[in-house]
Amino acid sequence: METTHTIDAQLLEILVCPLTRSSLRQDGNELVATLPTGAGLRYPIRDGIPVLLVDEAALPEGVANLDEFKQKYADVIPA
Repeated sequence: METTHTIDAQLLEILVCPLTRSSLRQDGNELVATLPTGAGLRYPIRDGIPVLLVDEAALPEGVANLDEFKQKYADVIPA
């Protein structure tokens, strides 16, 4: 059984998705980018440490790869 590591609320307030710059919320052992579309990247928390690397993020359902995500959500990705 995997232990859920709770991220400190003050730290969570300042962390953002490195791709979309949207805020993050914790869902179990992942930090989820909160996009207006509701389909954000999911970043793992490993040994209590958030891994905020886009290449490590899980994609939303219905998105095959990172290039597709960038194209589909281009309007929420800062230039």
